[in-house]
Amino acid sequence: MNEHYIHQHHLPYAHCLDLREISTIDLVVIHCTELPDLATARSYGERVLYPATGTGNSGHYYIDRDGLIEQWVPPDRIAHHVRGFNEHSIGIELVNLGRYPNWLDTDTQEMTEPYPQEQLDSLLGLLHFLSAAHPGLQWITGHDLLDTKMVPASDQPAEWVYRKRDPGPLFPWDEVLDTLRLMPYL
Repeated sequence: MNEHYIHQHHLPYAHCLDLREISTIDLVVIHCTELPDLATARSYGERVLYPATGTGNSGHYYIDRDGLIEQWVPPDRIAHHVRGFNEHSIGIELVNLGRYPNWLDTDTQEMTEPYPQEQLDSLLGLLHFLSAAHPGLQWITGHDLLDTKMVPASDQPAEWVYRKRDPGPLFPWDEVLDTLRLMPYL
């Protein structure tokens, strides 16, 4: 894979995100969108959630089920994708239903959609490309391992659920880690 397989589709506010030195990037965080499709993810990504900066939440790269890769935020910009780790990480979002649409209901905590092979193949290609492009990159982890906060369930506030569970139990960590030089973080 090379950069020509990555479709540039920058968010309207990408230029407003803080700049960073590429050499500070040492971590890749794998997410899933927990949304039905790439178009819905895009509508969420374009929402301005931080009026002071005119920016919102998004990963750097999005990979659709058919393997299409889009870059929404350039890697020299700090995207808002995981609390406390944004400054030195790259966020990769895989289109996947996750717990959609009732993310925090007690009866929808199972994540049952498998990741298609086309999507995983593109992810592996992207990870190899990023490893070559960013020599300081040494770690990889899932969003669920970095954001372990529990919150009251939306349907039963006396029950608690994890705020983030992505990429979820169906993500093939062994397959991914076996082909990379990146080490598991946490």
